[in-house]
Amino acid sequence: MTGAATAEKPKEKTKAKQRYLRRKKERRKNKPKTKTPEDKNLVVGPKELEEESNSEEDKTDAEESPIEPEIGESAKVPERPSKKRRKVAKDVEDVEMEDAEMKTVEDSLDVQLSPQAETNQPTLPSFPLPVHPDAPSKSVLALQGLDQALVGAEIVNPTQSLPIPLDEADGGTGLSKKMRKRLTDLGITDLFAVQTSLLPFLLPDNPLQRALYLPYNPPRDVCVSAPTGSGKTLAYVLPIIEILSSRIVTRLRALIVLPTRDLVAQVRETFEEIGKGRGLKIGTATGQQSFSHEQSQLIADRTTDLKGGSSKVDILICTPGRLIDHLNGTPNFSLQHLRFLVIDEADRLLAQSFQDWLVQVLAAIRSPPTRSLDVNPIGQLPSFPVHDAVAPTFMSLLPYPDIPTFPTERKESSCQKLLFSATLTRDPGKIAALDLRDPKYFVIQGSKGHEADSGILDVVMEKFSMPSTLTERMVVCETSQKPLIFFHLVHAHQVTNALVFTKSTESTTRLVRLFDYFEEARAKTAMAGSVKQMVVRAYSSDLSPGERKSILEKFKAQEIQILVCSDLISRGIDISHVSHVVSYDVPIDMRKYVHRVGRTARAGRAGDAWTLVEEQEARYFKNVLREADHLDKVKKVKIHEKDLAPLTPFYETALGQLKEVYTRT
Repeated sequence: MTGAATAEKPKEKTKAKQRYLRRKKERRKNKPKTKTPEDKNLVVGPKELEEESNSEEDKTDAEESPIEPEIGESAKVPERPSKKRRKVAKDVEDVEMEDAEMKTVEDSLDVQLSPQAETNQPTLPSFPLPVHPDAPSKSVLALQGLDQALVGAEIVNPTQSLPIPLDEADGGTGLSKKMRKRLTDLGITDLFAVQTSLLPFLLPDNPLQRALYLPYNPPRDVCVSAPTGSGKTLAYVLPIIEILSSRIVTRLRALIVLPTRDLVAQVRETFEEIGKGRGLKIGTATGQQSFSHEQSQLIADRTTDLKGGSSKVDILICTPGRLIDHLNGTPNFSLQHLRFLVIDEADRLLAQSFQDWLVQVLAAIRSPPTRSLDVNPIGQLPSFPVHDAVAPTFMSLLPYPDIPTFPTERKESSCQKLLFSATLTRDPGKIAALDLRDPKYFVIQGSKGHEADSGILDVVMEKFSMPSTLTERMVVCETSQKPLIFFHLVHAHQVTNALVFTKSTESTTRLVRLFDYFEEARAKTAMAGSVKQMVVRAYSSDLSPGERKSILEKFKAQEIQILVCSDLISRGIDISHVSHVVSYDVPIDMRKYVHRVGRTARAGRAGDAWTLVEEQEARYFKNVLREADHLDKVKKVKIHEKDLAPLTPFYETALGQLKEVYTRT
């Protein structure tokens, strides 16, 4: 019992232990709450700090009150501190040394930054903060990479004109008296700006420069950018007929490449009217007839291998696809005698490959590499193949070598390239692909500023000039109200003799059918004979060539009041009585807009252009016009509900009939 009680009694603390605990408590009470800079620089974990504190306290207590060993125990040798404690102590010493070094550096800085030192030593220079450089202007960026010939283009005022004289003098036109009389008979008394600038360049006074072959002094190529309806077709028809009229033998000397079949037919009519009585033979190749039939119309001899080629026509007007077919598959079809290569609507043709037609045409114009003379066995005469006359540049095709008169002379192709477009391409790569020879650029553009290069900047940045007689308007409407607003324009604003452009052939067919139902509903409710029904027809690629030709002739004869079409005929087609152009669907870019509205206000006549803009398309279309600096030229027209109310019942009836038709189909 006594032993158990003795075992449970807690062990009393020694005096040394009590003294240690008391001092430890006092140190904790007096410990500062914030760390000193020296403590901040010392990065030690909490466990190491506690062990260090305990070791220091134990060491202090041992020094102040040494504990004598009990009887029977031998004096123990103090143990060596553990590895962790030695590491902490070393870190403390390193921190103390760093503090001492920092203090020395601060003292030296105080000496250097003293007033005496500041007066003796100059201050450090201050530099401005880095900033972004100013971005280059749009005009500077637009001219980057362009051909220097394009930058230095000749700017021609679109209002410039030149009367055609009837006396012996040509009046600076370069035209013969016979040609001037023919133009007068056709009612053409003045030349437009593009013609007045281009004809003197293509028809120089020196008769040697009008020759059919110029192998040692080839003519310069020409690029023309002019508004639609400014007379670009006549600008190249006149010099071609004037120069080719001196030919004796029929050769293919002029090649005109156009994007559409309809434009081919129109240009052929112009050539036939202007060149009447000159004896020039004109042919076309568009694919509307069979390939063998076209071969028989173009080539005189398809059985004999003629090095100089064979041709029944002097002038060939074609589309690029059919041209490549004849170039690869028609015997004796040769371009070596070409004097003119005309690429009309150049921006569109260069944007489409058509089996790399441009590369193949340029290769057919260049002279072939020189071939060595075939060596025949002894005693045999050299075999000369049957050949017709070849061009001077293609003499290497003959079986004997072409020895130059002078060692330094070099023959070049006499073909002169003429590029025409209302929206001339601004891509330097496409222009370089044409392999132009010292090109001369003509830009028909009104000056909008005092800068000398403002005209070419307007062309490059797609700021196109429109005819002064053109009035442009746009109507912003809801999508569901767009057909009704179009019908309102037809009846309230007398929009007849009009071309209406849609975005696809499906839209064309649907709009024509809806308009027919609308006119039928309007005619039924009106008094007999009081309403004249409008005649509307579709003109699209779904129709056969014969149907399209018939519809176009009826429209020219004004038997059809409104012609709804896609962008198929938005380029180059010249119909004199078109007084209105309606963009039922917004054009995707400024180029299409220019070509659409260019179908009216041609040759000085007045015309109106309307654009129906859906609400979700308004911002995009305005940005397109704003970038071309043309937004202020297009007037915004508002049409109220009360204006549409009289036509709404007929429109709803037509919509119901159209719904029934499409439901059945």
